[in-house]
Amino acid sequence: MEGFEIMDLPEKGRSMIARKHFKTGEVIFEEEPFVSCQFSWNTAYGYAACNHCMRPLETTEQNVRRLANDPTIRLPFPEHCPTKEWVSQMVTCSRCGVSYCSEDCRHEALQKYHKVACMGVFQDDMTHPINILNEKWKHMHYPRETGTIMLIVRLLAMYKQSIDKEEFLKTLKSFQSIVFNEELSIFHKMLGTNFENQLQELYSAYVSAFASEELSMFLDVDTFKSLMGLIGTNSQGIATSPLSQWVKKVSELDLPSEQKIQLDKYIDDLYYKIDQFAGDFLNTEGSGLYILQSKINHSCVPNAESSFPYSNDILVLKALRNILPGEEICVSYLDECQLSRSRHSRQKELRENYLFICKCPKCESQINDLDETSEEEEEDDVDMEDDE
Repeated sequence: MEGFEIMDLPEKGRSMIARKHFKTGEVIFEEEPFVSCQFSWNTAYGYAACNHCMRPLETTEQNVRRLANDPTIRLPFPEHCPTKEWVSQMVTCSRCGVSYCSEDCRHEALQKYHKVACMGVFQDDMTHPINILNEKWKHMHYPRETGTIMLIVRLLAMYKQSIDKEEFLKTLKSFQSIVFNEELSIFHKMLGTNFENQLQELYSAYVSAFASEELSMFLDVDTFKSLMGLIGTNSQGIATSPLSQWVKKVSELDLPSEQKIQLDKYIDDLYYKIDQFAGDFLNTEGSGLYILQSKINHSCVPNAESSFPYSNDILVLKALRNILPGEEICVSYLDECQLSRSRHSRQKELRENYLFICKCPKCESQINDLDETSEEEEEDDVDMEDDE
């Protein structure tokens, strides 16, 4: 592959190695997902998005009015709304009514999975087996979400529509798998302390939703666990936002200093108002499986970073610093707050969520640090206990 190579490294398995010099800020690759889907609660809370690529289907002004619960807001510089073009060309499925940002997305979804996944007039029927499965997932996995059962729904629909089913299965198996006896850790994290009962309940709904001879190979409990483990360890979070894109554009405008100060204050006040109603649930959020991205290992001192600059599910990987030929390309599986915590806290998070012990340069340099849990982590644990 141009610029990088996938190869096995001792103790790490599949890894991405640079084969050229990448400069700071340079794009390493762009990638469309193998499959992606908006989070179930995100959809339920009215975050309108393309049913295929997750591009927001509301203007920035509509987005802000909803997030702030204030229909009177009128944004300045409406010409810099990043979504107005595709909101105006939005189309829907003639059978079930789900929305797409373009005819291209509608057609691609139809060819890839929607012929099978479309529920027609039963889209809003809560007795439909797929809706029952989705509701069970939602009530086992309240926001903040980190995955969705609907990824598996789309995967099975893709399999049924696939012309070359062997190639589809080969691609599915290319994602990093987990050791069977480690799956309990993943399910505990995905479903909570009551995961054993919830897993059985979810599995029963899953079988009811997909009972057919063609899908029989996916219906035994071990395969279901493997699919759950696959999305638990490989899915990449996706976030798009008309507001953040608008803020970026207007902040770059060449304005008189006085007007610039007023605009900055207006934006600050806007975020404060949103925070009072929506908190930090600002984005259209979901997750996806990315073939290349899934081959990239973690480091607590990453040299690359993924982003979604096109307001859809296309992932762009950029170099955070100069990367030399032969150097492994790594990202962080942790957010900035988690990266700033103690080695013990980082290791605990990675072990519970991704089932590995990090041996990156930062962790190795701190190997003699005391195994102390950070105050932030203790607070998070208390919050999680309260939620359960």
